Amino acid sequence: MISAVQADAFADSRFSSSRLVVRKAVMSDIAPILQLINGYAAKGIMLPRTEFELSENIRDFSVAYAGDRLVGVGALHFYSPVMGEVRSLAVAPEERTHGIGQLIIEALVREAQAYTLGALFAFTYVPGFFAKMGFHEVERGELPLKAWKDCLRCPKFHSCDEIAVVRILSQERWSLHHNERSGHGIEFADPVLVQLPTIKSADAQ
Repeated sequence: MISAVQADAFADSRFSSSRLVVRKAVMSDIAPILQLINGYAAKGIMLPRTEFELSENIRDFSVAYAGDRLVGVGALHFYSPVMGEVRSLAVAPEERTHGIGQLIIEALVREAQAYTLGALFAFTYVPGFFAKMGFHEVERGELPLKAWKDCLRCPKFHSCDEIAVVRILSQERWSLHHNERSGHGIEFADPVLVQLPTIKSADAQ
């Protein structure tokens, strides 16, 4: 996830609750979402998206509107019964300092909790913003492999400098899942940071 959210996206929102609405995206949101994301993609900040991709994955997305104007977007992508990724997080450039990024993350976290996920992860250039939202930096190698269809078309595939962050939503649920996969009980010394499973190579089988 190459995010267009800046660290100052945590600031208080200047929009009243009656003007700002954060909700799940619908098909009619595709055009403004594409305009926002691909505007950043043209600057090399985010991966470009197509109408087909958004149509196929529209249920992942949540949007923020001020009146009839899209001011932010973010997606929750599921990877396993207990893990999801925050991705495609973007705020309209003129609204970056108004706390919209925070509101979108809060909505995605609530959605993840409703689906009883154990953890959320993200790849970002602004770990400070995610730290304020309860995420913690981890080594990228500790995370499961991302969807290769995204990574392979990223211009920074061979020199990725994004920072991996994780937020544990349910320590009990996540630890139980991890222990079942590893085949033995593990007591994590750190209640927040845990090593996430990685896919073994063919040589390691």
